[in-house]
Amino acid sequence: MSASLSPVAALVNVAIGGAFGAVLRYQLGRSMTAWLGPAAMTAFPWATLAVNAIGSLAMGLLAGWLAFRGGASGEQLRLLLGVGLLGGFTTFSAFSLELVLLIERGQLALAALYALLSVALGISGLFAGLALMRAAA
Repeated sequence: MSASLSPVAALVNVAIGGAFGAVLRYQLGRSMTAWLGPAAMTAFPWATLAVNAIGSLAMGLLAGWLAFRGGASGEQLRLLLGVGLLGGFTTFSAFSLELVLLIERGQLALAALYALLSVALGISGLFAGLALMRAAA
């Protein structure tokens, strides 16, 4: 963390960005439902696909901009927009960034392991949570 950004300021940046990101995600889903109709939205997760694609593009733009032009405010913008806004909008954007960074560093085996584990553990975790709740019901 930057010396000029206190831990409280960092938390506030993440919280504000996260709140806006969550609202944007919700509004995108509502807008797509109004545009495509409930039947299309039930048949395929269009909103989640859109959020993941938009969020990943935005994360790439932000990471590139911060790397070349972030300057003194770079850490604050990273927390507000990257961790907060895009984290509230979609965590897939963070996954995409981390995966690409591993690939760019030439750590292909680690990148493949990260992608495989992320998907496998995410889906397995969801199934496990559903099974536990169904068993408790």
